[in-house]
Amino acid sequence: MTAEATSAAGPVMSYVYAVSRAGAPLDAALTNRQGLEGTPLRTVRAGDLVALVSSVPSALYGTEGVKAQMEDLGRLEVLARTHHAVVEAAYEHATVLPMRLATVYLDDERVRGMLGAREPEFADLLARLEGHVELGVKVYADPRAAVTVGDPGPATDAPASPGRAYLQRRRAQQQNHRVTYRAAGAVAAEVPARVSDIAEAHVTHRPQQGDLAQAAGENIVNDAYLVEAAQADAFRAALTGLADGVPGVRVEITGPWAPYSFATPPAADGGEPR
Repeated sequence: MTAEATSAAGPVMSYVYAVSRAGAPLDAALTNRQGLEGTPLRTVRAGDLVALVSSVPSALYGTEGVKAQMEDLGRLEVLARTHHAVVEAAYEHATVLPMRLATVYLDDERVRGMLGAREPEFADLLARLEGHVELGVKVYADPRAAVTVGDPGPATDAPASPGRAYLQRRRAQQQNHRVTYRAAGAVAAEVPARVSDIAEAHVTHRPQQGDLAQAAGENIVNDAYLVEAAQADAFRAALTGLADGVPGVRVEITGPWAPYSFATPPAADGGEPR
């Protein structure tokens, strides 16, 4: 495609989902599968690498279009889910480097240029990630689920006044909050030590908040670990029971996923629509 490529919907651009080795069995991932906006998937090759690509309308995926989608939670969810589904389908058949959400180029020639410029780096990453998966570890603190602790005040036969009772409840809540978050921090600190002999790399992400945090409690740790696929069960076993007996603290292990957190995205000046 050229920068002037068009479809029935108007000018289009090249959206890149992932990078893999040329000759990798990605055809099965492409069969009967569509990308964003219902467009078919294809590969773009340069040297020993291929990019998994689909055409997207410039109106939606140019600079302003992407900005608008990122600010619209409904559109953002569709974008993220479709991107993730394509990457996961590809990862079932080949080692891939997942690209960042909304990695868009003006045309396929720009995609080939990016692949050619970064071939040594991408080749090294693909070799490193061969046979590996990403596992996520999230730690949650939920004072409401913990047993309330705190000093209710001296015992007395007389009922407490409404004001005194309120202050007693507030003290207990504050104490419970501190104890729960302190315990969650201690649990989180134990995770790296438990998996140090299993995980090969570790990335710390920002805890999920707001609309991204759908689980009960507050997400205080949101980390990713690179693990050999054959060691995924051992990783889970190492963390089993970590929060048992710790009121209000929960550990969640997610995955296995394609190694998003350990794949380097294209350089900022490589994907020039924005």
